[in-house]
Amino acid sequence: MRTEKTLGTRVESRNRSPAMPRTLKGGDRMGDLFLKRLDELQPSQLFVSAEKLSSVMKEDTAVTVEGVQPVPVKKLQDRVVLTDGHTRALAAVLSGLAEIRVFWDEDDLDWEAYDICVAWCREEGIRTVADLRDRVVSAEVYQEVWLERCRAMHAELEERRRSR
Repeated sequence: MRTEKTLGTRVESRNRSPAMPRTLKGGDRMGDLFLKRLDELQPSQLFVSAEKLSSVMKEDTAVTVEGVQPVPVKKLQDRVVLTDGHTRALAAVLSGLAEIRVFWDEDDLDWEAYDICVAWCREEGIRTVADLRDRVVSAEVYQEVWLERCRAMHAELEERRRSR
């Protein structure tokens, strides 16, 4: 799955079939897939789009450990944080999976922005993917309450950085 970076989130695109690296239990090397318990993954977004979730849940492949596209993670402070794939991870939780395939995110992202997003999640009691169950909203509401909040945060960060 190809991702395009946008303001604090990524927009998924299904036009790429990447060669999947082999799955390891520990994920010692960059690029390797490894299994991680879903209850050990810290989300970095407050909401999930109902339309995207419905689409993931209806895909031809069953929601299984092997059927869910791996999601990127990054170690931020003492937590392993989802940097993308919140919808896929929530679909896995809702399907009863305990773990998911992940890989270390090597993208050059705005980690200061991710720290802010994780802090927002922690403040609102979102500490695991399962905590997103009650935060599934329509695409319109997702745009309003999440994407607009991220845009405002990025504008504020840019202003702060310019004044340093």
